[in-house]
Amino acid sequence: MQELVEFLINSLADDKSAVKVEIAGETINVTVSKEDMGKIIGKQGRTAKAIRTIVKAAAAKDGKKYNVELIEI
Repeated sequence: MQELVEFLINSLADDKSAVKVEIAGETINVTVSKEDMGKIIGKQGRTAKAIRTIVKAAAAKDGKKYNVELIEI
């Protein structure tokens, strides 16, 4: 699951060195730079919602649930 989220976020972010994805229990913490936060969230949160939907669908195949949290540094 971590590889999937890293791929999605790195595809959107300009500063790939600032991207960190950590799994803590049922939460996936995604840390990105302040400049990339707007790209990750998208207009009216549509991109972030799409990322969460993809993660939910992939996790359902494994019988798990994950929450995606976006954190800026």
